[in-house]
Amino acid sequence: MKDVTYSILVVDDQPANLQVLLKFLQENNFQVYVADSGKRTLSVLENLEPDLILLDVMMPEMDGFETCKQIKNVEKWKDIPIIFMTALDDIEDKLTGFDSGGVDYIPKPFKQAEVLARVTTHIKLRRREKELQEALDEIKILRGFLPICANCKSIRDDQGYWNQLETYMSEHSDVKFSHSICPDCVEKLYPEFVNKGKD
Repeated sequence: MKDVTYSILVVDDQPANLQVLLKFLQENNFQVYVADSGKRTLSVLENLEPDLILLDVMMPEMDGFETCKQIKNVEKWKDIPIIFMTALDDIEDKLTGFDSGGVDYIPKPFKQAEVLARVTTHIKLRRREKELQEALDEIKILRGFLPICANCKSIRDDQGYWNQLETYMSEHSDVKFSHSICPDCVEKLYPEFVNKGKD
């Protein structure tokens, strides 16, 4: 992932931890922002949408779990993956973290190789999810009832105009038409050719 720069917000109330992670992640071509508290995190996010958040759990005033909940309650932030960094290894603490919206845990004291592996994995996952959503948004799907003329088969659009089937489908879907003629219509329109073939 060294060809593309991704942004990470690192949150920890210990300056030494912030310094180590800042240096290490920058060396691996990440753009790094830091915050030293839960409240500061919410403030930083007002002007930033990082690709991932590394969030310490044990912090004064507002711990990591509460910070995560508040982040996930904001529409524009809710899809940012959050990885907790903590010395807590009790299963109940981990479940609390996942319930609050976290996607993973990195135990403290952390190993740089593990941090890099987990960060890279979750950024790739988020990137693919975004690409999938963008692709789905581009797909045009016809839904509901379509008023169609029983005689000429024209379709009435939302503005009340009648359109040829081909025109309507081209504007409301990704369908491409290849004109042909079915056997029944050949027989109706060109009976002389059909009869010659039968003789």
